[in-house]
Amino acid sequence: MELYPLVFEPILKDRIWGGTKLHAVLGKSIPTQTTGESWELSDVEGDVSVVKNGTYAGQTLTHLLENYTKDILGEKLAGQYGAKFPLLFKFLDAREDLSIQVHPNDELAKQRHNSFGKTEMWYVMQADEGARIIVGFKKKSGPEEYVEHLNNKNLTAILNEVEVKTGDVFFLETGTIHAIGAGIMIAEIQQTSDITYRIYDWDRTDANGKGRELHIEQALDAMNYNTTDTKREYANVANTANVMVDCPYFKTSYVPLIGKMEEQKDGSSFTVYICTEGSFTFTSDNKTFSFKKGDTILIPAALQQYAMEGNATLLEICIS
Repeated sequence: MELYPLVFEPILKDRIWGGTKLHAVLGKSIPTQTTGESWELSDVEGDVSVVKNGTYAGQTLTHLLENYTKDILGEKLAGQYGAKFPLLFKFLDAREDLSIQVHPNDELAKQRHNSFGKTEMWYVMQADEGARIIVGFKKKSGPEEYVEHLNNKNLTAILNEVEVKTGDVFFLETGTIHAIGAGIMIAEIQQTSDITYRIYDWDRTDANGKGRELHIEQALDAMNYNTTDTKREYANVANTANVMVDCPYFKTSYVPLIGKMEEQKDGSSFTVYICTEGSFTFTSDNKTFSFKKGDTILIPAALQQYAMEGNATLLEICIS
């Protein structure tokens, strides 16, 4: 495999709650004024990413993985996941509140949908003043109390609301009831899964007066009714991978890049960089590539030695 940092064509999704920040803030060529998501790197069936740059431009992630599994994933991960990319990376722009929802765990998702579960994390890239998210219950609940509040249309009375600001990080294990609130743009890192159980959608309807499908029954046994501690604090040491989240599915670190940073990886995992602020250059084998805010870059596991230089804020993701 020719080794270089891979960038993919964004897969843009129109959403009832979407807006225009993906264009205004990140420079994405959005197709509508309600573009809610930019899938930056995806191996979800029906939404597979296509390479945008270099030798492999125009080829799908699936094709690359089938031909260069170990080069991209590393030997251990290739043994674990085969020719399947295990993570999904997105930017989301919530002009309005997203639905209140929950994601199933691996066991339930495999049984019902032949899919991975959906453990995820959010990095708040921008938040309007007073913007908030819903994460978990205020206090320990149960199916009876939850259903009663849902039926009475006052579910939010028992849910935990948190005001957010730029730079906040939240780790959502499967089963955590949640919703991204209006006025927030986030970078989302998650397992490769598109399984969402939508519980409540604020009684919204489309132009034909039809509401979106709800999955109330399926959510009942997918839910964690205990309180959960979702917010993560992290250090801000320059030119260092400051760990934010380290779980079995991914490890995400905050990298404030100031000047030059040289990297020597061990080849055990691919690395993904999300540029959330600024710009930088990436140099390997005497070739230099330029990246900026809004770029998501896949570094194959076999590309172990490189340097980055610039003034940027990066999220670094791998599987440890």
